[in-house]
Amino acid sequence: MRLGRSWFVPMLRASVVRVAAGGFLALAISVTLAAQAADRVLYVSVVDEKTREPILGLGPDAFIVTEDGVRREVLRVTPATSPMPIAVLVDNTEGATKTISDLRKGLATFIRSLTGIGPIALVSVADRPTILANYTTDQETLLDAAGRIFAVPNSGATLLDAIVEISRGLEKREGDRAAIVLVTTENTEFSTLHYRQVLDGLAKSGAMMSAIVLTSPAGSSLNDEARNRASVLDLGPRNSGGMRFDVLTSLAYEGRLQELAEVLKSQHRVVYARPQTLIPPARIGVDAAKAGQNAHGGPARGQPVR
Repeated sequence: MRLGRSWFVPMLRASVVRVAAGGFLALAISVTLAAQAADRVLYVSVVDEKTREPILGLGPDAFIVTEDGVRREVLRVTPATSPMPIAVLVDNTEGATKTISDLRKGLATFIRSLTGIGPIALVSVADRPTILANYTTDQETLLDAAGRIFAVPNSGATLLDAIVEISRGLEKREGDRAAIVLVTTENTEFSTLHYRQVLDGLAKSGAMMSAIVLTSPAGSSLNDEARNRASVLDLGPRNSGGMRFDVLTSLAYEGRLQELAEVLKSQHRVVYARPQTLIPPARIGVDAAKAGQNAHGGPARGQPVR
């Protein structure tokens, strides 16, 4: 059967109109998506470079937020008030025997300084990760656990195993912020995990890692375990928005732990706008806008990927 031209031309015109209308609709949707923006949250502390004191009460103009190098608009800033579980991992290996007294003292100061923040868990890493006190806000329980830390004879550290296990636990916990604090010496590492496995686990947990590392003039050994450990201690705090303190003596544990407690207590909740996009940013950066100030922080946990 053959159709005449009188039927074909109107149909062709109708098809063109539909295609054009569809194109305009798609364009309108794209423009609308581009114009929309989703609120994103960061938790950030700002520290004075000279005094090393945290700075409180900052506003939107105090922060520079970027995604893949593109600056984003900071909408509002408020003090952080949500619960923050903090897992403290401590080195109680035989190599840390001489540091245990200073470790106990430093932990006691840290726990007392974090009144109103938590819950806190204490975990030792000699031979295998061991929970000394599970997450709790009861300071007496935590202080008692800290006071009962002893070095384990003939033991090495399983720090990387402990970080992975704690990260998995935090991943299951609710709440939009969390922290992992390491207090460790440069002792023998027994874990055989590759540093990438550890960093991936840390990233999934959404926790900010901070480390206080008692360095040795001779440094640590150069085997694979030591290199993986060194990479985690270097990249973990940097990638997660935490801090790293290197100390030359365990006498400095108390001061650094108290300093870190004040930083954790001074976090700001920073809300910024992200344009709607199909691909999430690979890198989120936050800096202090004012010279002489340093910002430390990262994204809130549990946010949608896009």
